[in-house]
Amino acid sequence: MQTINMNTLWITAEEALSLLGTKPQTLYANVSRGRIRAKADPADPRRSLYQADDVKRLSERHAGRRQSAAVAADAIRWGDPVLPTTISTISNERLFYRGRDAVELCEHATLEQVAALLWDTESVRVTAGREGHSGSTRMAVAFAGLAARVMSDLPALRRKSFILRAEAADVLSTVAMALAPWPEPLPLHERLALGWQCPDAAEPIRRALVLAAEHELNVSAFAARVTASSGAALSAATLSGLATLTGPRHGGAWTSVPVLAEKAASVGVREAIRSMLSSEGVVRPFGHRLYPHGDPRARALMASFEPPPLYVSLAEAGEELLGEPINIDFALASLAATFKLPEDAPLVIFALSRTAGWLAHAMEQAESGHLIRPRARYAGPGSDSGA
Repeated sequence: MQTINMNTLWITAEEALSLLGTKPQTLYANVSRGRIRAKADPADPRRSLYQADDVKRLSERHAGRRQSAAVAADAIRWGDPVLPTTISTISNERLFYRGRDAVELCEHATLEQVAALLWDTESVRVTAGREGHSGSTRMAVAFAGLAARVMSDLPALRRKSFILRAEAADVLSTVAMALAPWPEPLPLHERLALGWQCPDAAEPIRRALVLAAEHELNVSAFAARVTASSGAALSAATLSGLATLTGPRHGGAWTSVPVLAEKAASVGVREAIRSMLSSEGVVRPFGHRLYPHGDPRARALMASFEPPPLYVSLAEAGEELLGEPINIDFALASLAATFKLPEDAPLVIFALSRTAGWLAHAMEQAESGHLIRPRARYAGPGSDSGA
């Protein structure tokens, strides 16, 4: 086996095949399924380079005999699908909501219409109004509103589908009154834009809400499903999703974009990217495992407004230096910067949008009647691992 420098970000097909010990067809299949990211070789566009970390992860996964515990552990970490769903899928680097292309939907649909599609119902009506708690952030009000419901809402198990969908609309209304407070029954994207005193941002916000509504079995959707599988109320499942979304590796990934932009304004875009890569080992606003050739949600959103020149330069330099196009996190931060929205606007948009997806997953899980209960693989004192 040839010696491979795994400190590099990208490796050749020969190096990838050497690590994997597989045929070229298997390598190409892993690329098409989003397990290994690939890009054209700048030195020879006829050839491809492969993301070294992805190849290494798969090579470790295939090493030796794969017992059921190891297979299950791998499935939890960007592995094969682990739960059946009819809500959404990512296929050939395109995102589909119940068979409808999300990028095509964003051309005309509202979040309310997408919620109806995801929930498999005719329409969804979101109540207007404002939640209390003056002086708190919108996200804090959303957490408080959901928490106040949890102990009084009924468990989701063994309730008719039409009852669950009516309750889901009520839960979405609770979140909307916190994140998009407005006294009139306007579409949610208009409520956000007017509340932020930026009506010109309404159309890009509408697109963002549609594009971020659902993304298969991401960590917050999984958290919502686990909660729903216990029989808990829809509001509890939504609260689980909202809490998970705040993590810096999920809905909080956008926060690195303003930091990167601020650094770029002082030292230049290329140096700012190099600095973040050196200090953190990753530049989160670039690349996505499921979209080796670029996040289609980011492209669709960025096409709806003209971002500041600094953000355009960052996007170009990032793709050149990292070989990774921007993702949805970069696009949401660019939207906020373009229209001078509040600092937490990307998270507010993401949370309001994704609430529709969490509720879809919670209802599907509750209706399945199955409890999600993985087993642990003990590796502490006295285990076979020798730890």
